[in-house]
Amino acid sequence: MTDSEVIGEQGEKTLAKLWECTRRRGDMPGFAKAITSILGAMRGEDDQAFNMTSTVLSDPVLTQKVLRLANSSMYSAFGQHVNTVSKAVVVLGTDAIGHLALGLKLIEEMGADTADGEATVAHIEMEKAVLAGIVAQQIATAAHNPRGEEAVVCSMLHTLGRMMLTFYMPERWLELQRRADDDGTSVEAVAPDMLGLSMEQLGHAAALHWRLPTQLVDGMRHMDPPEEGAAIEPADWVAGLSTMSAMCAESLWHDDAVGAAEVQALTESYSSLLGMEADNLMIAIEQAKVVAANDLTIAPLSRPAERRAKAQAQNRQRAAGNKILLSGLADMRDVLDTASPGQMVQIALETIYKGLEFSRAIAFVRNRRESLYAARICFGNDSRELLAAMSFDDAYEPNVFHASLNSDRVIFIENARDAKFAAKLPQWWKTSLSEAHSFVIIPLSYNGQAAGFLYGDWDDTFPPIQLSPTEFSLLNDIRMMVVRAAERRHKQETVATITAPTRA
Repeated sequence: MTDSEVIGEQGEKTLAKLWECTRRRGDMPGFAKAITSILGAMRGEDDQAFNMTSTVLSDPVLTQKVLRLANSSMYSAFGQHVNTVSKAVVVLGTDAIGHLALGLKLIEEMGADTADGEATVAHIEMEKAVLAGIVAQQIATAAHNPRGEEAVVCSMLHTLGRMMLTFYMPERWLELQRRADDDGTSVEAVAPDMLGLSMEQLGHAAALHWRLPTQLVDGMRHMDPPEEGAAIEPADWVAGLSTMSAMCAESLWHDDAVGAAEVQALTESYSSLLGMEADNLMIAIEQAKVVAANDLTIAPLSRPAERRAKAQAQNRQRAAGNKILLSGLADMRDVLDTASPGQMVQIALETIYKGLEFSRAIAFVRNRRESLYAARICFGNDSRELLAAMSFDDAYEPNVFHASLNSDRVIFIENARDAKFAAKLPQWWKTSLSEAHSFVIIPLSYNGQAAGFLYGDWDDTFPPIQLSPTEFSLLNDIRMMVVRAAERRHKQETVATITAPTRA
């Protein structure tokens, strides 16, 4: 039996009113079209990459987000710079971009052009939908299920009925909430009586109205945990993960003890259906919370007030730090004609250590005779005791340090502890500097040859770090001062050799 066959006259009137509101306010053509094109691009047609590229390029905001992600520390650690969406698709993959695009459309398309009060209610539902998608993505990745990508999309759209109602008919939503509060129940429980159809039916009607694939609509349905021993179809797994993710998002969004207990109960209930131990589901959900805290903006889970306060404090800190970098740079310019390259390295290292408040700052010098890089100067936590251990062969190896030296680019690693990044870190770093959470590599090269590099890191006592374009520019200016000092010394030595009197 289809949704349309069980919807009565009252439900049809609700849908007619909804379609009237969508026509009056705009049927979110950008959102509906984007969902269809994104799903098509994720499905594996021959021209998959081209389809995804076209979809991204049609939205300037999405284009910038995709390029920013492709150039983030996780993906650009080997010196590549992604300038085109086509290359971003290769670097990131269509699935990662598809999820990013769907989350963006949910928040920005459906949340646009609303009055302040409506925007708050609608935005809450959008963020819960994005959170559900993040939960599903972490669980699907851990489960290695071939229908995981479909389940992520279904999880985002599982509460489409609530999103449609809060966005297009906010007054009816408020009526539902008042009735639910009076009855001591939920909006879902009172919706059939007040609207003539359930929230799930409303969401399915919207999906069919947009001509979304039937398979996707089926995955949006509510799925209770089956009885023990019952057969589980692949479509049930998708619907089960979609249901659980949406319910988890509802509980996680508030970030309180009650919600945490509800999530624990959900993992135990859906463990058998999803084919995963409850403990492993909790691990995936905890990881989703970490991701969501950064992606969401108004959820209590993301602690917006705390983040704003931290951002303001960091801005004040950075203003002071940039003054230190500028002062150090001025000192280096003043002594450029007289200081030795070693003295310039010392000034540069002290400047970046103080200006960026590194936990440790270390200067590595290349010894061509011994074919290695070795630490020579250091500031900060226990770095002096580690000097002897911090050396490595100058022959190329596929790790982040050689990548920086070969590309002659400043490289910033935001999360050195990401499991995906482990293979890009050399063993000498893991045994001596692994307390670092984030770090910077500043290569020093002249005449096309690497001569050494400056290194600085932050441990867990610092909040999450992001370097600004201004800071990158100042670091580049500082390293160029060191390089110019080395070039000046090299020229002086060359002239001295040429003009030295020859012995009879």
